[in-house]
Amino acid sequence: MKNPLGMAVLGLLLESPLHPHAMAATLRERGMDRSFKVTTGSLYDVVRALMREGWIEARETVKVGARPERTIYGLTEVGREEFTRWVDRLVREPQPEFPKFLSAVSYLGALGPAGAVEALRERAERLRASLEEMRGSHRDALEQVPRLFVVEVEYAVRMAEAELGWVEEIIGDVESGRLPWPEES
Repeated sequence: MKNPLGMAVLGLLLESPLHPHAMAATLRERGMDRSFKVTTGSLYDVVRALMREGWIEARETVKVGARPERTIYGLTEVGREEFTRWVDRLVREPQPEFPKFLSAVSYLGALGPAGAVEALRERAERLRASLEEMRGSHRDALEQVPRLFVVEVEYAVRMAEAELGWVEEIIGDVESGRLPWPEES
């Protein structure tokens, strides 16, 4: 399993057995939907794949009121071992990531100095708004769960802060001429 959403599901089930709707709600409450693309379809696909691997199992089916039956899943011992191995490997070994922004800034020159500054200023504003939202959701989450369960939000905040700092520096460099554009021929 290489799907990062699988890791999120296994991590939630390490805490306690859940049904997929509760998994999705918990991921959203903790702001983890920034780290993992969470849709009902993708979540059920991951749950089925984890079941096939023997990493999770159906524990019980419950029915509350007029709602449809919901299957509650739990982690198997094999799933716990595989999850731990997976997390350990990803924490220890940096993996190449391919962010779209990095691809775009490779061709920043195509925008011209004014276009580059305008685009970067807009990105900076969006980063500031995103940071404010992340910090707020992190504060809210800390009222409900231990810091360890939302430490990834701290990482995301630091990464966004670093990106914002870099974007602001490049804006300043373009405006001051420290990052000149070649003369058009």
